[in-house]
Amino acid sequence: MVKGLYTAYTGMRNEQRRMDILTNNLANSDTTGFKKEGVTSQSFDSLLAYRIKDSTTPGPDAHRLGNMNMGVKIGEVYTDYTQGPMKVTDNTFDVALAGEGFFTIDFTNKAGESFTLYTRDGNFNMTKEGYLVTQDGDFVVGTNGQHIRLSTTAGETKIDRGGRIYQDGTLRAQMQITDFENYDYLEKFGENLYRPLDGATQREASAQTYQGYLEAANVQTVYEMVQMIATTRAYETNQKVIQAHNDTLQIAANQIGKL
Repeated sequence: MVKGLYTAYTGMRNEQRRMDILTNNLANSDTTGFKKEGVTSQSFDSLLAYRIKDSTTPGPDAHRLGNMNMGVKIGEVYTDYTQGPMKVTDNTFDVALAGEGFFTIDFTNKAGESFTLYTRDGNFNMTKEGYLVTQDGDFVVGTNGQHIRLSTTAGETKIDRGGRIYQDGTLRAQMQITDFENYDYLEKFGENLYRPLDGATQREASAQTYQGYLEAANVQTVYEMVQMIATTRAYETNQKVIQAHNDTLQIAANQIGKL
C-alpha cells in the first residue's frame, strides 16, 4: 500500500518536471532562435538489465529498479533543433540561418572573461565603432577568427547566402557559421546561446544566411498548451491515487485495526 503512494508521488514529480519544461517553452515562444525542449521518462524494461542488483537510494528521485521500487524515473531533457519559421524584418543587420549551423559569438561574462558561444539568433546591430554585435553587445566572429568590423560611413550593406558582407560593393567580412557532428555535445547557455562540451566535433555548416529575416522560436503555442492540459490531468490523476491509498490506509488503521 505504501509502495502505491510512492509510485503516485514519483508520477507527480515527473509531471511537474514536464510542466516546468512546457512553461519555459511558452515563455520563450517570442525569443528569436529559441529551440524548444522536452523531457523523457525511462521505462522499467529499459533499466532492468543493468540496474537489477542496484540497492542505492538516490535521494528524492525514483529508485532506479533496486529491490522494491517501480515508480516513474525522470529521463533526460532534450533540445529540439528543428528549423523555426522565418519572419521578415527588412532590417539591414537581421540575419536568419536556413539549414544546420550556428553564428559564432565572442561572449563576455560579468567577470570580464571571454569565450566562444554559438547561437541561431541573428538579431544583430552595428556599434558606432562599426563592430557587428548581438543585442547584448557580444561580438560576432568572422571567418578570420576576428570580430567583424564594418564601415560606419558606407551607403549600402548587403549580406549574401554565404554570410559574406558587402558594403558599397566591397567585401568587408564573412560571418563564421559553425556546425557540429553531434548536437548532444551542446549545452544551452541562457535563452538562445549554446556552449560546446568536451567531445564536441565541428563540421562544415550547410546553413545559408538570409538578410532581413529572423528565425523565430520553433515553439508551437497551441501544441504546448494542449500538452500542458494533458500534463495537468495526469498530475491530478496521481493526486487522486494518493488520496485513494490514504483513505484505504485510514480504514485499515482505524477500523480493521480495532477488530
